[in-house]
Amino acid sequence: MLEIILASKSKVREDIIKKNNIKCKVVPSNVDEEPIKESLLKEGASPEIISKNLAELKANKVSLKTNGKLVLGADSIIDLNGQIISKPNDREEAINILLKLNGRKHYLISSVCISKNGSMVWNYTDKASLTMKDMTKEDLKNYLSEIEDNTLYAYNVYQIEGKGRALFSNIEGDEDTIMGLPIKKIKEYLENYRE
Repeated sequence: MLEIILASKSKVREDIIKKNNIKCKVVPSNVDEEPIKESLLKEGASPEIISKNLAELKANKVSLKTNGKLVLGADSIIDLNGQIISKPNDREEAINILLKLNGRKHYLISSVCISKNGSMVWNYTDKASLTMKDMTKEDLKNYLSEIEDNTLYAYNVYQIEGKGRALFSNIEGDEDTIMGLPIKKIKEYLENYRE
């Protein structure tokens, strides 16, 4: 299978790609997501559209500098009744996010985009639903105390592949989507890709 460039510094995404025997080189896009999210929200864009646009922007930005190579951009968004929940900047924000999600159902939307020479050639968006258990603030603080800073700020407030699974009473959808990379669809595209 051909080599792709991953326009993300997410260790989880890189691990998923490598586990699936896809050769990849990491070139982070360093896109400042917040102003873009805010602008799209003001225009009334849905969480799916925001996620797709961010994935495309990341892939296009890196692919402009990587002549002829396929570049994979990805974005994940938590949607709680139409409200977008962003990654926490500190532990106080993290506990507030968990309190918002506590005992409620939300959606995790993951979009992926493959670009070449600055233009999108393929994209896919998937959605999973997660229902969090009703937990006390103390339980949530205890959970957060076991999560390292770099993990917490990189992958939002829960990691479904780790301790985060214990927070949920119900999970519906593709595990890879929840982890930020619907890899089966990416592999399908790459296997059928022709120059």
